[in-house]
Amino acid sequence: MSTSGSFIGIDISKMQLDLAVHGTGAPWQVLYDSAGLKQVVTQLRTWAPALIVLEATGGLETRVASALAAAQMPVVVVNPRQVRTFAQATGILAKTDRLDAQVLAHFAAVMQPTPRPLPDAATQQLSAVLTRRQQLVDMVTAESNRLASQLNSALRKRVRVHITWLTQELGRTEKELAQLIQQSPVWRVQDDLLQSAKGVGPILSQTLLAEVPELGQLNRKQMAALIGVAPFNRDSGSQRGKRRIWGGRARVRAVLYMGALVATRHNPVSKAFYERLLAAGKEKKVALTACMRKLLTILNAMIKQQTKWQDTRMSAH
Repeated sequence: MSTSGSFIGIDISKMQLDLAVHGTGAPWQVLYDSAGLKQVVTQLRTWAPALIVLEATGGLETRVASALAAAQMPVVVVNPRQVRTFAQATGILAKTDRLDAQVLAHFAAVMQPTPRPLPDAATQQLSAVLTRRQQLVDMVTAESNRLASQLNSALRKRVRVHITWLTQELGRTEKELAQLIQQSPVWRVQDDLLQSAKGVGPILSQTLLAEVPELGQLNRKQMAALIGVAPFNRDSGSQRGKRRIWGGRARVRAVLYMGALVATRHNPVSKAFYERLLAAGKEKKVALTACMRKLLTILNAMIKQQTKWQDTRMSAH
């Protein structure tokens, strides 16, 4: 079996790795531990594949992707929804680890997504702490909702104690995020640039630094598509549908939404743009999405040009 220049799919679970080579026999399987990962890297290095595709699996893929990238192999982490849609389009409805590995290998051969550099260790740490912050925010919200509906006084007291602890932990996590930014000369400069824009607070700035390393390197259309704020047509025959955003980086989009919402109230450029769209008959949600796209475009230009926000100049964008 010739594997040089082949396309590899790796399905990742907590306990095992299933690997498949496009166009060959059944996948092979190893335990997902240090020994198994070392075996995978050694084997794939001898095979010299053209491309290795993994799915994003909530962080389980990071260790595998980092090991393959460190071994200078072409690896890319893709959106699971894209792969599932691809599988359904090719008539594969079943879902098992071994079958998923074969689908990933087929996806790699047909779609050939472009590998992008993996974040360095510092960026991965920043991203991990950001994820932990969001988890804490979600837990505080959930416990607050439980407190509102809890009638038992003893249980209410315990919920309050837990909320207090979560709030303190949230404060410690946000302090850690600020320290990580301050420890990097590059991040300090970029954070200062980003937060010069009204509507951009620490969390949006930190999210962009951690999750969008491409910021400042792409044009506005590419950046909008990357994050998922570019509208796509829904037209077919005589039917003309509304334009919708789809795909992209959901976590970045969620934080950008809040930033744009604040900007429409406090940022003169965003506020004027938002009001102009509403006056033209746009729905509020559509107008706000356009403000997200405009804010992202301006922030992208600020990083590219290494300039702070200036109302008079930025209003021309």
